[in-house]
Amino acid sequence: MSHTVFRFRVLLLVLVIVITAGTFGFSLLEGLSLFDALYLTIVTIATVGYGDLHPTTTAAKILAMLLILAGVGTFVAAAANAFEMILSRREKQNRIDKMHMLIGVFFSEAGLVLLRTFSAADPGAAELGEDLKVSDAWSNVEFSRVGSSLQGYSFTIDRDRMSIEAVRRILSSRRDLLLQLLQNPILLEHDAFTDLLHAVFHLTEELDYRSEYEQLPEPDLVHLAGDMQRVYRLLALQWLAYMQHLKKHYPYLFSLAMRTNPFDREASPVVH
Repeated sequence: MSHTVFRFRVLLLVLVIVITAGTFGFSLLEGLSLFDALYLTIVTIATVGYGDLHPTTTAAKILAMLLILAGVGTFVAAAANAFEMILSRREKQNRIDKMHMLIGVFFSEAGLVLLRTFSAADPGAAELGEDLKVSDAWSNVEFSRVGSSLQGYSFTIDRDRMSIEAVRRILSSRRDLLLQLLQNPILLEHDAFTDLLHAVFHLTEELDYRSEYEQLPEPDLVHLAGDMQRVYRLLALQWLAYMQHLKKHYPYLFSLAMRTNPFDREASPVVH
């Protein structure tokens, strides 16, 4: 719970207590019905003063002064806090929208080609592709089910099916994009995407530090395979979450994303 929400709840609770105390107080001191006592309490706190009902006893007048001192400040603070919450949520939503724009750029420029490369070297890609054939019929429940299934998938990469040099060229040609994305302060709003970028950039550096991949010892090849599998896994999970976002907010982008699904070997951007 954020500090703003907690503060609003406290102020709201105090306001309810003040109104309740005022209602029962006026009812006892002035002999009013509970409804009339509530009406007088609200009018007092709001400092409207219609004059149709007003405290007549000394004790009731003291109560009215206490309500004004306690109630007006609490009401104004609660109203200001509510306005702050609305602005905060709007700003947060704007940051989330900008983050998803960055995620979209990343997948368009680097993510999709990496997923195609890694999935082509995955012995279980056929089965994985069946699970990840996202369609218009998918609901949030389906996205959640497949996301949970992906958490337990091995994301194996067969080195004999993939050229490490090809992966290095893909990443090296997009190094500037990765640096720009990593420097964006909006990344603080999305831990999963930040972890993905760090993993991709780490793999980029690992590959750039090597030149002759055919001569690398087996332990080093296993190490690189582990780095690639980490990127592969994070990519797949982030891609699925991004697809869910597109389906909910941008149907036209979702349509193209389905037709360029990196896990579907039969996918085609051409509309038939």
